[in-house]
Amino acid sequence: MEFQMSMTQQAVTTALPAIEFFSSVVEISPGARAKAWSMPALSDAVRRGRGALAGLIRGEGLYPVFQPIVSLRDGSIYAHEALIRGPQDTALHTPDALLTAAAQEGLNFEFENHCVIAACQRWGKLVEAGRLFVNISAEVLVQILEQYGRAALLELINGFGVLPRKLVFEITEYQRVADMDHLARMVRELRSAGVAIALDDFGDGRSSLRLWSQVRPEFVKIDKYFTKNLSQHADKLKTIQALQQIGALFETALVAEGIETEDDLRLLRDLGIDCGQGYFLGRPALLPREQIEAGALAVMRDRRVAVFPELRRASQSGVLSRIALLDAPTVTPSTSNDELVALFLNHKKLHAVAVVDGHRPVGIINRSNFMNEYSKLYYREVWGKKPCLVHANLASRLIERNHNVDELIGILTSDDQRYLTDGFIVTENGRYVGLGTGEQLVRSVTETRIEAARHANPLTFLPGNIPISQHIERLLAGGAEFVACYADLNNFKPFNDQYGYWRGDEMIRLLARLALAHCDPKRDFVGHVGGDDFIILYQSADWQQQCQNIVSEFAARAVDLFDEAARAAGGIHAEDRHGVSRFFPLTTLSIGAVRIRSDEYASAEQVASVAARAKHEAKTARSGFLVLESAEVSSC
Repeated sequence: MEFQMSMTQQAVTTALPAIEFFSSVVEISPGARAKAWSMPALSDAVRRGRGALAGLIRGEGLYPVFQPIVSLRDGSIYAHEALIRGPQDTALHTPDALLTAAAQEGLNFEFENHCVIAACQRWGKLVEAGRLFVNISAEVLVQILEQYGRAALLELINGFGVLPRKLVFEITEYQRVADMDHLARMVRELRSAGVAIALDDFGDGRSSLRLWSQVRPEFVKIDKYFTKNLSQHADKLKTIQALQQIGALFETALVAEGIETEDDLRLLRDLGIDCGQGYFLGRPALLPREQIEAGALAVMRDRRVAVFPELRRASQSGVLSRIALLDAPTVTPSTSNDELVALFLNHKKLHAVAVVDGHRPVGIINRSNFMNEYSKLYYREVWGKKPCLVHANLASRLIERNHNVDELIGILTSDDQRYLTDGFIVTENGRYVGLGTGEQLVRSVTETRIEAARHANPLTFLPGNIPISQHIERLLAGGAEFVACYADLNNFKPFNDQYGYWRGDEMIRLLARLALAHCDPKRDFVGHVGGDDFIILYQSADWQQQCQNIVSEFAARAVDLFDEAARAAGGIHAEDRHGVSRFFPLTTLSIGAVRIRSDEYASAEQVASVAARAKHEAKTARSGFLVLESAEVSSC
């Protein structure tokens, strides 16, 4: 929204300006004027006001402009939003200046009402077929409905020739709504007459999820903070995807505000956002638009698919809420050693036991260590009746049930390896709930790391298998023609065995850097399948030249990762997969490419499969770069 409207305490206590007031400053049809007998006259604040804004309101100096709201499915104009302006080339032309003047003159409430009426009057005269979005604060909307009722408001709207079903009241929440339940009742009453509701600037810190849930608006406008430079921010993308899930739950259409670039429009279109608004689509104008800007229309007609921004670093943390817990019995600080040995004998698989004071864990006792002590000569006679707390590790590791991976990795890397043998105590809100074992710990951390790698490879930070599949599915669904390239290193295993994993990782990172350098990040997608296998999905027209550049530059730069003797010999002697020593040439790169048409493939799995076959043919042909058509791949 381009201007903010709020209601001061003075405006609350003064008489509301309505039909009688507006009949003195704008033209209202006779039908609407006939129903105005119950409305108060022009407020003293406007009638006697000496400020510039009061003069503009009295003299019809304010006027609406209209900005298009565009369907992101086909680029058609779905609606227009009315925005208020002051006289051109004056200090009160801009929305910010009008807001400031309204606050200074105490006319916030009157100013807001005037904006609504001016917008409806102008829209009715234009006889437009589309919908009209009109801004109104929650407080003003409630007060109008309370004092005048739905019928009077609808009579006013109809008097301007505006159909209620074509009107959308765009609620601005610039002051916290005191009674959301009451607002929801008022909105239901208004909706029953056909008027739709939108929430403005959702996500700016003032619009709340509770308001969305209670009002159940037909539209929610996403604040421009989340759409600006969206193509460069993966975190904003994730936020909008979360809003889409909420919108689906509440059956609400989303409108993305602040669209100013081709890249952001393409991405929002491919995300499946319902509507968009912004300068790139169309600026506010005196007359409603019939078509969006040419550049925006070209994007909407372009079948190329946006490359979603990905978090470039693999997540090193996460929640392991599903780790298996051992529901083990506990002892207290006063439990005797004799009682503890009986507990261990009754639970033969129990590796340790937690010492718990009430619900609070204070330590852990390792079974093996305790049983070794208890079996010593005269131990039972001397220590059997004494508390077992003396055998407890009072520095035991406590992990909350919804614990973080980093906490568990700390156990694995700790110098105190008792954590692996004793296990760890699991709590929930500080209360004992069970034990975890070292074996469970290793398994859980490993599974979490594998799952994280499917999203982002931890070596190159490139998208993993899941984002690769998702991007292919979007390419197919969008009907885009693209090229699937599968890249793989030749003779990489002998190199890795000869020089170790560190140099092997350097070679893989070299390939990742070259792949990214020879792609257009707005058009092309680079993914790391795993190991030395990469997928590149090209929509750029010069994809063949870029692939050839990757192959040639890799060959030139990978040589530096070999030692001088290997460079002079042109390769290394190493064992093959069967343990036989033989000569391997220097590591090179093979890329197999397949042109993909959406009508030939039904899933990401099929595309990945044919790309892998093309890669195999490229390696077999030792050509470095090989392009196959779909028919050729099928015959391989």
